[in-house]
Amino acid sequence: MGWFEAVVLGIVQGLTEFLPISSSAHLRVVGEGFGWGDPGAAFTAITQIGTEAAVLLYFRHDIWRIITAWIASLGGRRKGDPDARMGWLIIIGSLPIGILGLLFQDDIETTFRDLRIVATALILFSLILYAADRIGAKTRELDQLTVPHGIGYGFAQAMALIPGVSRSGGTITAGLFLGYSRSAAARYSFLLAVPAVLASGFYQVYEELSGDTTGVAVSWGPTILASVIAFGVGLTVIAWLLRYLDRGSFTPFVVYRILLGLLILALVFGGVLDPTGA
Repeated sequence: MGWFEAVVLGIVQGLTEFLPISSSAHLRVVGEGFGWGDPGAAFTAITQIGTEAAVLLYFRHDIWRIITAWIASLGGRRKGDPDARMGWLIIIGSLPIGILGLLFQDDIETTFRDLRIVATALILFSLILYAADRIGAKTRELDQLTVPHGIGYGFAQAMALIPGVSRSGGTITAGLFLGYSRSAAARYSFLLAVPAVLASGFYQVYEELSGDTTGVAVSWGPTILASVIAFGVGLTVIAWLLRYLDRGSFTPFVVYRILLGLLILALVFGGVLDPTGA
C-alpha cells in the first residue's frame, strides 16, 4: 500500500465509520475502484482503531463515568447506578459480535468481501433502516435501555461483520425498531462499538505482528497514517451526525446506500469491477 492510497482510505474510513453507510464496504469499493485492490479485513479493522479513538475522545466524560461506576459495582457499591448498568449492558451487547467474529473469521476476511454480497447488503439493509426510521416510536432514551434490548442491539451490531451492513446502521436500526430516539440509538451505537472495534483492531495487530494471518498483508507505515487521518475525520463526523439527528432523518443515507449498491452491481456485472478482488 502506498502513502497516497493510505490518505484516501483514511479519509474514507473517517467519513463513513459513523454514518449508517458501511465503512468496510466503502474501503472495499474505493480500493477496487482505484485499481488498488481489496485493502483487506486487517487494514479495515486496524484503521477502525483510529475512528474508535475519536469516540473515546468525544465521549470521554461519559465513558469515564461508565467505567468508574462499573468498577465500583464489582465491589458491591453503586449497584443501582445507571452508569454501572450501562457498563454491564455494553459488555453483554458486545458478546454476539465477539463470538460470531471468531467463528466466521475466515469468511469475514474472504467470502463476505465479495462485492456482490457488499452491494446486496447495502441495498437490503437500507430498506430495513428506512422501515425502522418510519415505524419506530422514537420515544425511548438510553436510561430506559433493558437487558433484552441490549442483547438485541448486540446481535444487530454483529450483522456488520458482513461489509455493506454497517455497524452503526445495524445498531441504529435495531434501536429505532425498539422505540429509541434517533440520537439515543446513535449514541448507544457509538458506545457499544468501543469494546468490539478495539478488540478486533488489536487482535488484527497481534496477528500481523505474529505473522499468523491469511488475509492481505498490512503495510504498517501507510496503515498508521490512515488510522491517524481516520481519527481526525471521524471526530468531526461524530459531532456533525449527532447535531444532524436532532432534526434530520435517515432517508438521505437510505437513498445513498441504494444508489451505491445498484452502481456496484452494474459495474460488477458490466465487467468493470472484479467482485472478488482476485
